[in-house]
Amino acid sequence: MPGTVLLLAAAPLGRGRLVDAAAVLPVLGAVAPSVLAGTDTANVVELADPLDPQGVLTRLRAAAAASGPLTVYVTGQLLLDRRQRLPHLALARTTPATARYTALPWHWLKDELRLRPAGTTHLLLDLHADAETWADLAGRPLDSGRTAVVHGRIAPPPGWRKVAEPTYMRAVAALLRSGHRPPLAELHRRALDRIAGELPSNLVLTAPDAGDPHAALSAAVRAGRHAEADRLAARHQEAAVREHGPASEDALHWAEVRADLAMFAGDPVRSCRAWLRVAGFRLASGHAPDAPAVESAVDRAHHQWGHIEDAVRARELGPQLVELRLRVPGRREGALDDVQARLEQLQHG
Repeated sequence: MPGTVLLLAAAPLGRGRLVDAAAVLPVLGAVAPSVLAGTDTANVVELADPLDPQGVLTRLRAAAAASGPLTVYVTGQLLLDRRQRLPHLALARTTPATARYTALPWHWLKDELRLRPAGTTHLLLDLHADAETWADLAGRPLDSGRTAVVHGRIAPPPGWRKVAEPTYMRAVAALLRSGHRPPLAELHRRALDRIAGELPSNLVLTAPDAGDPHAALSAAVRAGRHAEADRLAARHQEAAVREHGPASEDALHWAEVRADLAMFAGDPVRSCRAWLRVAGFRLASGHAPDAPAVESAVDRAHHQWGHIEDAVRARELGPQLVELRLRVPGRREGALDDVQARLEQLQHG
């Protein structure tokens, strides 16, 4: 099965740049796609200093939807947004004051990868953090989700007015240029050996490849057995509710999985309803309107509502979406106006 590779190198273009992230792309680009992916054939998508987080999300979403193995190489810098203090990958136009709107929230990456089968997704990360983010990571490790296998390092800020080199990813690229990709744990170890002098000050990222219950339903989706996938997810959701309660993160996780499964099945009505329920439940449970899980649920409900072709169903769900958008405007300007304009068109169409 063909592999997919996403090469993402991002850092601010101005004085806030901590690492010359894009410098590693020519070296990685010289590696054969099959070696980057560890498969006989592969598709490679390269993003060099992208400007727009929505554009990165689109490419990430497409890569995550690929059925074969996925390897994501990320080089760049992390910073916290000022409102929620959540880690973001800085993009070309990002400043500390605009991170919420111009950087890629790290939880977007985690969300897009969550339904991939265990063992098929690998992240190789060479990240630098500013001082504030570095201090935050000491008590709150970077969360890349349950299904991705992660290797790499996070480095502290390089010093006043210095721009660091992505030495870990350069080491990875140099090793891959031999024409062979060893098991990623070995590749990671050998890359660390090459930058051993930096390691005392780095956070080394190594996550074991553990099986998880998403593998069976992912296989069912790939085979087109959407009803079977939903039944499997429903059983996990019911078990989570019994064991931990309906407001538990496990129960809500499986509710979100079922909303995604409805999307994969081509049922935007069911998916939209499910996301509306998840958003409403989180808000009723005391989650803040700008909490990432709440914003994500409303954004996904909005996205699925936009794909509903049945005018009657769209008119039925539109007012609920408007009510949520009034409380959860999200990160994109004009989201509420978009819903209201389409709903008015539907009501007079």
